[in-house]
Amino acid sequence: MRKFLFLFFLAALFSYTPAKKKVVIVWQPSHQTNTGKDFSEAAVSNAIAEAAMLTKPTFSEYKVWSFGRKDVHDADSGSNTMIAHTTAVIDGKISGYAWELQQSNQHKPDIFIALHNNGGTKRHAIWGYIHYGDMYEAENRELATQLTAAVAAATNLENRGVLLDSTTGRNDYRCATTGKLSFYSLDEHVNTSPIRVLLEIGDNAVSHDFLQDPANQKKIGEAIKEALVKWIEKGE
Repeated sequence: MRKFLFLFFLAALFSYTPAKKKVVIVWQPSHQTNTGKDFSEAAVSNAIAEAAMLTKPTFSEYKVWSFGRKDVHDADSGSNTMIAHTTAVIDGKISGYAWELQQSNQHKPDIFIALHNNGGTKRHAIWGYIHYGDMYEAENRELATQLTAAVAAATNLENRGVLLDSTTGRNDYRCATTGKLSFYSLDEHVNTSPIRVLLEIGDNAVSHDFLQDPANQKKIGEAIKEALVKWIEKGE
């Protein structure tokens, strides 16, 4: 009997497969309300994020959004590319972006996706951005490529591909390692997630009505999540 129990124990021990760690995803919708005429980038981006998070399957997913907070500056405005709106401390308050990244890092995400709407492009399109000089640049580019392609396929948005955050030329925030212009939310010195992608979805003028349609917001969010799931499963 003892021998039988011992053999049963060994069989159970060697057949045991540790449970996989659940993927942690952080969504960062824009909190900006001062972009475009009669347009809230915050409302549009948040609706897309919510749609993505509701799309099955679900992981350990969190949203970091400073919109409406009174204990930070630039909680509903500011650029992700400007020192004054990101790293600056004003009247003892950190920025909305800084608060969001602090919250994100506490969740120890595997994947971080920022959602924004472009402006002044005169293009009804989608763009993906990744951080220049990052050790995970290839992985980030692969994911961003799949996300932009998925949204373009699900909608009539033109796929403008994936760009480096150092190429916009409109920012003054720089990565401490490369010295290149960069997006605050994608900087490895700020964001501890290994995978970090920022999507610029549509244009607040050219895509004005399209972006504010709840059906389109849902369609975009679902497309992003479905492409993300395929990317995750491929890497497992």
